[in-house]
Amino acid sequence: MTTAFAPNAAHDAGGAIADQYIEIRAFDGPVGAEVLGLDLSKPLSPQNFARIHRAHLDHHVLVFRDQRITPDEQIAFSRRFGPLQIHVLHQFQLPGYPEVLVVSNIVENGQPIGLGDAGHYWHSDLSYKEKPSLGSLLHAQELPAEGGDTLFANMHLAWDTLPAHLRSAVEGRSAEHTYLAKYAELQKRSPWRPNLSAEQIAQVKPVVHPIVRTHPETGRKALFVSEHFTTRVIGLPEDESRQLLDEIFAHSVRAEHVYRHRWAEHDMVFWDNRSLMHLAAGTPDHLRRKLYRTTIEGDVPF
Repeated sequence: MTTAFAPNAAHDAGGAIADQYIEIRAFDGPVGAEVLGLDLSKPLSPQNFARIHRAHLDHHVLVFRDQRITPDEQIAFSRRFGPLQIHVLHQFQLPGYPEVLVVSNIVENGQPIGLGDAGHYWHSDLSYKEKPSLGSLLHAQELPAEGGDTLFANMHLAWDTLPAHLRSAVEGRSAEHTYLAKYAELQKRSPWRPNLSAEQIAQVKPVVHPIVRTHPETGRKALFVSEHFTTRVIGLPEDESRQLLDEIFAHSVRAEHVYRHRWAEHDMVFWDNRSLMHLAAGTPDHLRRKLYRTTIEGDVPF
């Protein structure tokens, strides 16, 4: 499906921001659409912002093609949707821009410049916070010749198609999320995970969220657990909790729920962490990959 909108870019003669001509083209898959013709380095009219906002709710993943924008411009666009969250790994902030997390496997002078194993497990960004992320924006700076794909799983579909026995097992229940769930395991296998200070650990205390959350803007239900950050179902014995979570995880990422994004130069991808989980498919070690991520604060899940 393709939706076109009338001529955005600069200001008209009266000083108002004129609409750019943009096209929103839905992907043939469980989530996603690409936005064509939009230049986010130029002022975005209220009308076009409203269209982008609506498309984000409808499609859950938006791919903005050929965005040759600065970190300041990425931050400014991200802030249109809400306050930004600062990642606990301050070591990988873009210098001068604490709102920007560098996602990269590049090592310079013996030190990683970014978080190279981000997204190794299926997850929703910052689900381990009291106010998890509304959404994340990832802007391609340097892409490998092969690999580097990102996968997105539609958690509304996962809930809608959840078998009856699992649906009854999770309705009304909550689960614990913690950033530290797999941190030690990741430290053992990668050079990108530094030891956390006491102050950093204090920023990521475990939280409890409903297993089935209601999207605050659309009212749709979605599963809200992940293999990376969800550790246990509250009120169940450990063995029952583990079995239930494993079954939910396996169901959530069935092929019919997943869109694979193959990056193109200057893509910026904006996804809804209230609707989706995502996974980094991996990049060969010898190929360089660098992206800039901003993360928008969301609401307390209900």
